[in-house]
Amino acid sequence: MILQTEFSDLGTPRKGKVRDIYDLGDQLLFVATDRVSAFDVVLPTGIPDKGRVLTQLSLYWFRTMEPFMKNHVIESDVEKFPSKLAKYADQLRGRSMLVTKAKVVPAECVVRGYLAGSGWKDYKETGSICGIPILKGLGESAKLAQPIFTPTTKADVGHDMNVSFDELKGLVGASLAEMLREKSIGLYQRASEIAEKRGIIMDYLNTLDWNKTYPGPDLPADIVEKTRARYLEIYRILTGKELG
Repeated sequence: MILQTEFSDLGTPRKGKVRDIYDLGDQLLFVATDRVSAFDVVLPTGIPDKGRVLTQLSLYWFRTMEPFMKNHVIESDVEKFPSKLAKYADQLRGRSMLVTKAKVVPAECVVRGYLAGSGWKDYKETGSICGIPILKGLGESAKLAQPIFTPTTKADVGHDMNVSFDELKGLVGASLAEMLREKSIGLYQRASEIAEKRGIIMDYLNTLDWNKTYPGPDLPADIVEKTRARYLEIYRILTGKELG
């Protein structure tokens, strides 16, 4: 299990909630650790293989969606990484990727297809989700007539905050906001169709880490093992492969 990486000759990494990111000049090295982030808090207990599952699922979706939307991935095979990374191959294998350095949009694009989680709570209180009116009389986990785009701020530390579409326009400009909404909903629809064929309902377009609770407790060993098994199961169902 890897909770931290310390590749001293690569410089100090930028540490997100789950990933460590190394600046290699015109490229970045993304390393998915086994840290668990919940409610924007990193828990003291990790989940074995979690970083590998997240990386391989990300690569699966990047490859699957590439005809619809380009991505930043350059290479994920550690044997093809630059020679200066060879000494770290065992730590990087299966949980890392080299990507093109790009300008980050300061927003997280979330698409919801079902009335669940915080969306259900919002709907009960306001009849809407993130300010978007929803048909009255729906029950918890009901499928929405159309998927909705509910962006948030993008925080490396601290809490992501919901923003309205008009607020997103103010953050990134109207043209980019429209493109983000169109692409996000399109990706959700394609991913949801694939998942449904495999017996999985995709509530919202994001990652397996979309979970919220506070404060962060130590996790019992049986919970750790069951969570690991669930990650591996989801990977197998979606991709049709066992994690190597």
